[in-house]
Amino acid sequence: MNNISRLLEIMATLRDPDNGCPWDKEQNFSTIAPYTIEEAYEVADAIARNSMPALKDELGDLLFQVVFHSQLAAEQGAFKFEDVVNAICDKMERRHPHVFGTEHIKSAAEQSVAWEEHKRRERMQDETQRSVVDNIPLALPALTRAEKLGKRAATIGFEWPDVYGALDKMSEELGEVRSAIDSNASKAALTDELGDVLFCVVNVCRHLKIDPEGALRFVNNKFERRFRHVESRLGETGRDPKQTPLAVMDEFWDEAKRMERSQ
Repeated sequence: MNNISRLLEIMATLRDPDNGCPWDKEQNFSTIAPYTIEEAYEVADAIARNSMPALKDELGDLLFQVVFHSQLAAEQGAFKFEDVVNAICDKMERRHPHVFGTEHIKSAAEQSVAWEEHKRRERMQDETQRSVVDNIPLALPALTRAEKLGKRAATIGFEWPDVYGALDKMSEELGEVRSAIDSNASKAALTDELGDVLFCVVNVCRHLKIDPEGALRFVNNKFERRFRHVESRLGETGRDPKQTPLAVMDEFWDEAKRMERSQ
């Protein structure tokens, strides 16, 4: 028995109506979906930590999610795990005609353009597709979904000519946030204006070919690292954080920045 067959058999046994696991037997697509998302994030976390043992473990957990959903589908007569594998094999071959066919691609950038064109043609053949922004998953992280919305819209020319157009729009939206604050606008109005700013930031990232999710994760880690240094210095100097002037904490923050630059 190969490893995949063993895994499929374990999954089927867990779902066995008579002798399976009570928890596994109660699950459905909707209840498992959050775990699938969580496992994908844990894969990304293992990569960010550069931990190969953790990555091996997390990839196994993510693979199990694919097997779980495939088992649920098989029980309904919709498709099997083998169908999932065959579908992705067909897609990879179809979208790489320069490798499995006769087309010629000279660079990764050229392949990225060709990949998006293949996807566009596939969407056009989908009779349920009525808009270029159809079928962008609602469950995606908001920054990632905003990037995909902007990228899709750009395929039909709804796009700034360069990054400076996106920057100008971001400045305009920041001005509207200030105006909303000055006029004591409602929380709903402020939420709307701030959302516009975030969407503009994503478009700036897209023009610069920077992943907004990755950029924010990087800054989150940087903030956490520096803030921990501030906490440590407060403890070393015997200061109560709630009674310490912000100027003092800013000094510790700048100290953390200097230490990072010297490394």
